[in-house]
Amino acid sequence: MASLFFNLNARLGVNKLDQCLVNQHISRSYDHALYYNPARRRLSNLSSSKRWLIVDQQRKVCSARGGIYTNNDSDVAEDVSKPTLIWRAVKLPIYSVALVPLTVGSAAAYLQTGIFSVRYYFILLASSILIITWLNLSNDVYDFDTGADKNKKESVVNLAGSRSGTLITAYLLLLLGFIGLLWTSLNAGNIRSILLLASAILCGYVYQCPPFRLSYQGLGEPLCFAAFGPFATSAFYLLLSSASETSFLSLTGTILAASMLVGLTTSLILFCSHFHQVDDDKVVGKMSPLVSMLNFVQWKILNSFVRLGTERGSEIVKVAVIMLYSLVFAFGLCGALPLVCIILCALTFPMGKLVVTYVKENHKDKDKIFMAKYYCVRLHALLGAALSVGLLAARVLGSR
Repeated sequence: MASLFFNLNARLGVNKLDQCLVNQHISRSYDHALYYNPARRRLSNLSSSKRWLIVDQQRKVCSARGGIYTNNDSDVAEDVSKPTLIWRAVKLPIYSVALVPLTVGSAAAYLQTGIFSVRYYFILLASSILIITWLNLSNDVYDFDTGADKNKKESVVNLAGSRSGTLITAYLLLLLGFIGLLWTSLNAGNIRSILLLASAILCGYVYQCPPFRLSYQGLGEPLCFAAFGPFATSAFYLLLSSASETSFLSLTGTILAASMLVGLTTSLILFCSHFHQVDDDKVVGKMSPLVSMLNFVQWKILNSFVRLGTERGSEIVKVAVIMLYSLVFAFGLCGALPLVCIILCALTFPMGKLVVTYVKENHKDKDKIFMAKYYCVRLHALLGAALSVGLLAARVLGSR
């Protein structure tokens, strides 16, 4: 070691030696063991600007040596406060996926019957929130088991420090939520709705829970579309329509069209949540759509790597948004949706354009692309509100 120190000191100087040590120690570890790393400790005492300067120097040195530079951005570049991590773990905006299918289904039922049950609506809303919480908590547990969330600081398991406690809480919430759905279905005398809701829950289970874990096979988006679109939205329509004397309404073109739009925007949220997790998913073998498309091509320009997977993913987001609004206008032309729905949905187009632009410009930046799913949540909520208000207005105005 003394000889190595002398040679490095003579050729590169003490500062260069320190840089090499930092470059040696800042690396990713995907096993579950924690180890002492003096280089990280030294970096944590520096200001943010200085840390970025060192990271940039490391990247250049690695490229000159023909290697691949990797670092844990969350350790080096970002010091996230505990309240921020808790906010991310709660994922409050994501609960719009519980609100939108119920509200759109209720509005479609009101269009047919002219009756709205406040009691059923809020019982179903509370039950849906409990089930979405189960979905989020159990997803964190099973991703923790596979190592996909090892570097995810906002994982509930990492924050709580208890895998078993998180899992038990998740399934207790699922039980309570399902009891609420079952009670409402039996009280309304509509068995078809509970079968549809059970199918939606089953989609969530096979999506993430062992032994299925179909999300690891790239099937998360189709399952998400079916669960929140045709299954959940149609089930809520049947339940809320059962509050009237005219029970057992058949599924109409209106509710089927609306449920497809809800399912598409929900799937878009899931798709955009993969962008900032490509590296971790790839390592643990989680074949999300972006990992499936991912190829690393080394360019000797700016000493960087072009991620063809995320680039193609940004194009898919564009196609999905175009398809969304194309379906809106197609459903309007064929009379499946009232004209007022088409007008209101068209007003959300700037939000759709913002989603496309944001993903296109930031798909290579892991820190910024994290926010893409929240832009999708806004689009999901706005389009759901437009559909709901449009269906209610069509009933009030007596137009279809």
